[in-house]
Amino acid sequence: MSRPLNDDEVLTEMKKMVAFIKQEAMEKAREIQVKADEEFAIEKAKIVRQEAISIESTYEKKAKQAQTAQKIAQSTSTNQSRLKILQSKEAHLQELFDEARGRLVELSRDQEKYSKLLQNLILQGLLQLVEPKVSITARSTDVQIVQQAAKQAEKLYQEKTGKSIQTKVEEGLSKDSSGGIMLAGHEGRIKINNTLDERLRLCEERMLPEIGASCFGSNPNRRFTN
Repeated sequence: MSRPLNDDEVLTEMKKMVAFIKQEAMEKAREIQVKADEEFAIEKAKIVRQEAISIESTYEKKAKQAQTAQKIAQSTSTNQSRLKILQSKEAHLQELFDEARGRLVELSRDQEKYSKLLQNLILQGLLQLVEPKVSITARSTDVQIVQQAAKQAEKLYQEKTGKSIQTKVEEGLSKDSSGGIMLAGHEGRIKINNTLDERLRLCEERMLPEIGASCFGSNPNRRFTN
């Protein structure tokens, strides 16, 4: 039959219970710690990954911005270089035309060549107008030589067309004109500008591509040449 526990036995049993409870608590604490460490590791890995993605995205964005800025800088530099080349070419061509404009004055000083040129300019205008009466305007200093050239042009016109023509020469071109003549027919309604200044202007306008190619070579980027 059982007997009541004495004080020492009670104390021993209590110590066993305390040790058991303590052991259970320590094991539970270890489980909680392990679980907490796992969750911390998972959360830490998640945060690290998110930050890595964010840093990677920021880097890619900045890299693209740097590439774009570099391309813009290169394009700007290229355009500036092309502009300088174009400006240099334009300045050179302008110098050529200015020189040609200066030589027009010398041309009118050579009476023989100038007379032949006037004759051809008048004949060309007469063939364009095809009128029995044509008025010709010249510089005041050229009236006499233009009259002589007009007489020769009348004969050539008649030989070519079989028609007679009458010309009238009068002064009226500006004293600053480089020379040449203006013709008018159909009672002044139709006019032909055959002054040397106008011919040079047309030459600049129509032959600029050919002159540019002659001076600087053909443009490899140009698709059409006419």
